[in-house]
Amino acid sequence: MREILYKDALVEAMREEMERDEKVFVMGEDVAIYGGAYGATKGLYEQFGEDRVRDTAISESAIVGAAIGAAITGMRPIAEIMYIDFITQAMDQLVNQAAKMRYMFGGKTTVPMVLRTEGGAGRCIAAHHSQSLEAWIMHVPGLYLVMPSTPYDAKGLLKASIRDDNPVVFIEHKMLYGMKGEVPEADYIIPLGVADIKKKGSDVTIVAYSRQLHVAMEAATELEKDNISAEVIDPRTLKPLDIDTILTSVKKTSKLVIVSEGYKTGNVASEIAMLVMEHGFDLLDAPVKRVCAVDVPVPMSPVLEDAAIPNKQNVINAVKEICQ
Repeated sequence: MREILYKDALVEAMREEMERDEKVFVMGEDVAIYGGAYGATKGLYEQFGEDRVRDTAISESAIVGAAIGAAITGMRPIAEIMYIDFITQAMDQLVNQAAKMRYMFGGKTTVPMVLRTEGGAGRCIAAHHSQSLEAWIMHVPGLYLVMPSTPYDAKGLLKASIRDDNPVVFIEHKMLYGMKGEVPEADYIIPLGVADIKKKGSDVTIVAYSRQLHVAMEAATELEKDNISAEVIDPRTLKPLDIDTILTSVKKTSKLVIVSEGYKTGNVASEIAMLVMEHGFDLLDAPVKRVCAVDVPVPMSPVLEDAAIPNKQNVINAVKEICQ
């Protein structure tokens, strides 16, 4: 099978959906002529023109508000917020409007929009451009939350998100845009709310998503040298969350480590851990471990940035604490 970049898989997903449905369009800062800050909309403007690939003013609230308006009148917008750090400027539109409309209008309207953004550390671009704020989104009823870790998942999940009638926040990791992976040329969809077992194992379950999935996979490979078999699960969709797949794995391994690049306090990992405690406490033979970013603004210094976010050794240490 051919291999393409993560960012090109995203472009392909949008191109195919725009060809399939004329109601799909793209909007955001520098998404048209420039092709997106990370090249994830490159070529769409040349193919579809300014009516369907629109540059906007630097106003995140206006971008999300316009997307909501378009969605409730029958369009299927893909709005891009350049960095998730800037989503704070649009939280009223997102949390109080997009997430609530279907409920507030008794189901008489839907908000079929996708809010694409990117997050995470790794490029030393400091505290305003490096955060992982997915826990904020996961907290809000009415929003779907998707975080793909591979080019294959990026394409299939984005196509599913565009076709969904709920507002979907689709978070890409800036360090994954240059990652290559196998992606079918044919049309395919990955259903939202279905986790993927990236590696089978029997001694411990590691749940990780987005860039940290790859950190967890590296740790799992290292752990094999110590005869520890880790099963690595990528939820892919944090909301709805496929807790059944996680519980099934914990039933087999009896141990759970959750890896996230978000700040530790109030982390997605905390919610997953609590769900496992509620529905599978008797399955556990050891306390659940969380491996998360430390509770500090993400530093610009390369050394300090590396120290602030989870790494392979952090995951290995957490696994060994509960396996030995």
